[in-house]
Amino acid sequence: MNRKKILVLFGGCSSEHDVSLVSASEVIAHIDTARFEVLPLGITRDGRWLRYTGPVEAIASGEWCRNERWCIPCTVIADRGSRLLLLRTSPAVTESYDAVFPVLHGRNGEDGTVQGLFELAGAPLIGCDTLPSALCMDKDRAHRLAALAGIEVPKSFAFSHGADPKEIERCAGLLGWPLFVKPVRAGSSFGISKVTAPKELSAAVKLAFLYDSEILLEEAIPGFEVGCAVLGNETLLTGAVDEVELARGFFDYTEKYTLKTSAIHCPARISEETAGRVRDAACKIYRALGCRDFARVDLFLTPEGRILFNEVNTIPGFTAHSRYPSMMKAAGIGFTELLTRMIELEVAQ
Repeated sequence: MNRKKILVLFGGCSSEHDVSLVSASEVIAHIDTARFEVLPLGITRDGRWLRYTGPVEAIASGEWCRNERWCIPCTVIADRGSRLLLLRTSPAVTESYDAVFPVLHGRNGEDGTVQGLFELAGAPLIGCDTLPSALCMDKDRAHRLAALAGIEVPKSFAFSHGADPKEIERCAGLLGWPLFVKPVRAGSSFGISKVTAPKELSAAVKLAFLYDSEILLEEAIPGFEVGCAVLGNETLLTGAVDEVELARGFFDYTEKYTLKTSAIHCPARISEETAGRVRDAACKIYRALGCRDFARVDLFLTPEGRILFNEVNTIPGFTAHSRYPSMMKAAGIGFTELLTRMIELEVAQ
């Protein structure tokens, strides 16, 4: 069989660099190598692009870029349709690929920047392309579009860097306490604070502005978070709806990756009728934001049964135990089969 060459990107200039390493190592380890040849390409924290040839096990630990024998400096050739890497050896050589699979989280990877590069090059992209990637990373604009599609969203106010602190305080008072302060464009809950009293607001605003030039004040929604994995383009397939159970606080970075005081229930402990409404809302949001191939849609479910949009993760966590693969596994699709389906949405066999 003529195996298709899949360029798997990992790392990146992002606060979520380490998360990407874990996700990518699992993706590389679980791709069906009888069908696909994997070409790992790592991006260091300082932005160097390295064609990686070492063991998969060294990626998650961060050791991958510390051994020069494993890494070849490279550049993506952006000539349209070339699908080539320039390996900066002596002499320089090129290496072809058939499609690119970005396993990058957060800014400079999940926000449309990398996607734009490969769209310019005319390379098949596994996952959302430039516009939906940028929109889904932007919590304010994603909420506005979801609302236009008929999905309920939390009340919120957006502010740019340099905004009048008194106006921020006034709008916070309109939302009431508790509320959330969030960077508009960040992932893995970096820079997010739950604010329970006015005296906590200033510090939360300063923290959020460390991660983005725009922030969001958002009302706290009673109830809990539910998620829905969506796969496909013209025809959409959804996984089992999951539920985030919190013992305290909110689903911050520590809880997302350690589950110290929280738990994920898959399937969610809700009725099938409610799960169906969650799936319908997730698919409507997926289409409204122009998502392609796959994404995880997160929503809030209130005690009264209201469903409100939270966010879309266009490149969700991809360890074998992450939420997206777990939801699909509960729907009968194992991790390797899931990766094959994702790739085949863009790469004809």
